[in-house]
Amino acid sequence: MTDHSPSLGLYGPLFASAAMRAILADTARVQRMLDVEAALARAESVASVIPQEAVAPIEAACRAERLDLAALAEAAVSAGNLAIPLIKALTAEVKKADAEAARYVHWGATSQDIIDTAQVLELAAVIDALLADLDRAVAGFTALAQRHRTTPVAGRTWLQHALPIPFGLKLAGYGAALARSRARLARLKRENLVLQFGGAAGTLAALGKGGLAIAEKLAAELRLPLPDAPWHGHRDRLAEIAAALAILAGSCGKLARDVTLLMQTDVAEAFEPAAPGRGGSSTMPQKRNPVAAPIALAAATMAPNLAATIFAAQVGEHERSAGAWHAEWPTFPALALVTSGALRAAVEIVEGLEIDATRMRANLEATGGAIMAESVMIALGRKLGRLEAHHVVEEASRKASAEHRHLEEVLSEDERVTAHLKPEELESLFDPLAYQGVAQEFIDRQIVAMKR
Repeated sequence: MTDHSPSLGLYGPLFASAAMRAILADTARVQRMLDVEAALARAESVASVIPQEAVAPIEAACRAERLDLAALAEAAVSAGNLAIPLIKALTAEVKKADAEAARYVHWGATSQDIIDTAQVLELAAVIDALLADLDRAVAGFTALAQRHRTTPVAGRTWLQHALPIPFGLKLAGYGAALARSRARLARLKRENLVLQFGGAAGTLAALGKGGLAIAEKLAAELRLPLPDAPWHGHRDRLAEIAAALAILAGSCGKLARDVTLLMQTDVAEAFEPAAPGRGGSSTMPQKRNPVAAPIALAAATMAPNLAATIFAAQVGEHERSAGAWHAEWPTFPALALVTSGALRAAVEIVEGLEIDATRMRANLEATGGAIMAESVMIALGRKLGRLEAHHVVEEASRKASAEHRHLEEVLSEDERVTAHLKPEELESLFDPLAYQGVAQEFIDRQIVAMKR
């Protein structure tokens, strides 16, 4: 049997991690549905709902490689979902070995039980793969934040120089955001990935009074929590997971956006890792384009819209929707794939980020000391009052800019300044590392949070 790749096709390696593509390959997805069927047979045999002798033939047939996936896909067109032809094919496989056992395939369950529970198992694997990469990314940003906690860089607001900050603070911020996604996903895996088993309309009527006991055994077989009741008509748990995936993609996109800006020729403060053939141009030999960051940015563009589809799919009719439920089937894999690609890009960036501290220091001086204007204003404000000090420094800043002079030089000629600040005091106010407030404490606090 030929395996079928996830829907990204040729773009799969570019936009998704290898681990996620393997999780979402067609064979793996079908196998999860079969795993649910096999677990159902075991649970029902323990409860004496089906004969013990039926279990082995059913388990033996629950192998995706024994089925024609292309035929299942075609049959799903007329059936309306993949579970119906899958169950027919599984029953036929069991019948080849044991006609009596074939009578008990899928006993008391419905298509949605199989599809939703397989989706839950799939999302568990998705989250595990993301958690592994999150561990790498968080560890990388923790180490970089420590290494560059005294590397001054221009803090930028509205894309303009604002105040100097430690570059380690910026790096710690990226890592802390990813650590929050790690904690969020771990929590959702525990709380939201629960068994769906309700039968035709959520009552397990086909199993009589033993339905709850069988549900408990099935949950134990699949190592899933048993919810209070079947949730086939309520998709809030899945919507929360979709939101968490989109948030993770957005956090990766945020750091990727910053890296693309730092890599600009006119900034040149930090760079993605270099390698032969990486980030080149088909026509311009000198180019060193970002490669990983654009993938994270693309994912951050797509993920919110994919998550929105899952949000919209909450609005289904009664006990089983006509259309809303169906929208989840292709959307969750796409969301997981692009999120994995965004996170893989973040890992590539942090594990190979090249930082030019000399260039950062030079860029701090690009405005002739203007980046330290607030530092002077606060010191002068203690003498003149904040509003008057703001006026004095603003006036000096405009003069320095117009005359292409350093702000310290202009201020040293202003009697309103020299009357209150000695030359050495004024000079100290232009040291970027001396004006960072509690940035070091913020770095420490985020590093501690990343280790939780």
